[in-house]
Amino acid sequence: MLGFGHYGMGWGMILGWFFPLLLLVLLGLYFVRGQGDKPKRTALDILEERYARGEIDRDEFLKRRDDLMQ
Repeated sequence: MLGFGHYGMGWGMILGWFFPLLLLVLLGLYFVRGQGDKPKRTALDILEERYARGEIDRDEFLKRRDDLMQ
C-alpha cells in the first residue's frame, strides 16, 4: 500500500482547483458578454425617436407606423 495512500488526494486537489477556476471563468464570461449586450431596438422604437426629434413630420410618422404594423 505504499504509494497508493495519497492517490485520492491527487484527484481531490485537481477537482478542488478545477471547479473554482471553472466558476471564475464562467462568471467572467457572463459579465463580459453582459456588458456588450444592448437592449434591442425595434423599427417602431427608431421611428418614434425620429418623430420625437423632429426628423419626420406627423403624416410620415403615421404612414410608416401603419406600414410597420401590417
